Amino acid sequence: MSAMPNIVPISELRQDASAIVKRASASGDPVFITQHGRASAVLVSAGSYERTQRELEILRILAQGEADIAAGDGYELDVVMAEVDELLDRS
Repeated sequence: MSAMPNIVPISELRQDASAIVKRASASGDPVFITQHGRASAVLVSAGSYERTQRELEILRILAQGEADIAAGDGYELDVVMAEVDELLDRS
């Protein structure tokens, strides 16, 4: 992501949407769309969006795991490793 945010007024988006989409796709950087001088939307490439969604899912899973551990749910590492070893010995 570049240091300077890419800011485009909505009027420019209306006039040249194709070029703005290409710019977002090529750079991977978000394009901030403004309306009446204020940020109103953000345009990101499909790849950036999908990567962000995967990262959010990983964070959700980690947070759930931490919550489970805090609640006393889960398994001791030595028990899990013993079961893994047993499964590997069977194969």
